[in-house]
Amino acid sequence: MTARIRAAFDDAGARGWLHAISLDHPDQTVDLDPDVVVPIASVYKLPLLAAYCHLVDTHHLDPREQLTLQPADRIPGATGLSIFHDPVTLSLRDLAVMMMTVSDNAAADALLNKVGEDRLSELLRSFGLHHTSVRRGAASNLSELRRRTGASDVDAAFAVLADNDQTDPVGVYDAAGMAASTPRDMTTLLASLWTGQLLSAEQTAFVQKVMQQQVFSQRIASGFPYDGVRVAGKTGTFGALRHEAGVVVMPGGDAYAVAVFTHAARGDQRLPRVDAAIGEAARLAVDQLR
Repeated sequence: MTARIRAAFDDAGARGWLHAISLDHPDQTVDLDPDVVVPIASVYKLPLLAAYCHLVDTHHLDPREQLTLQPADRIPGATGLSIFHDPVTLSLRDLAVMMMTVSDNAAADALLNKVGEDRLSELLRSFGLHHTSVRRGAASNLSELRRRTGASDVDAAFAVLADNDQTDPVGVYDAAGMAASTPRDMTTLLASLWTGQLLSAEQTAFVQKVMQQQVFSQRIASGFPYDGVRVAGKTGTFGALRHEAGVVVMPGGDAYAVAVFTHAARGDQRLPRVDAAIGEAARLAVDQLR
């Protein structure tokens, strides 16, 4: 099975890393280089969500607390609050919803500021995620990208990464300087979230609901185009990186945590074959586990 999964990535022109586990039989796994530390782009919002929900459970954060984000304080982005023109006031809970459903960078940065990077790091260790780190938010990542590319704005910086006729700037995909993790760490987190080991029943239900409401369906969900299958996930995209970590629930209720990370040979802003390969790899892994 590993050979077939590797072939799916090869055919799409990408390197891939994968870990999948049956939540009903956690001794059953499928993997491909599952312990390699990879920059995870917006998948970092999943451990951030877990940390936020833990702080709600322990009464360190009030999910109803209101924050007002001014246009000048919001970072560039393709979705969510980043494209709004006026001040926006949201609760912490709704910031989490925006962060997970449409991968809202501005909402994620605001929530990260409330959780705190040091406190987040401590919580990740307590969750057993020993190879996961979130060193900075999206605003800092984009600032660093502009510095490395020498671009004047974010769009120009991403255009540099998308230009296949030039070499990527040194360090732009360096896991040591970005949010990073391994596929195994992400399935470990997903298993803890889905089985209620990490959070209260209320926060567990919240996590599962917002992940099921994610609007992006071109990756893991593309491998399961059936009405009876539910996929709850979080994608991540940065230049040539395309990832997703999620849970696939079959019609009978059996569930599987899957994390798929990829690094494409090309940097095009749209790589549908790589997206489809993520879905195919996830389907192959789940089929094997079943």
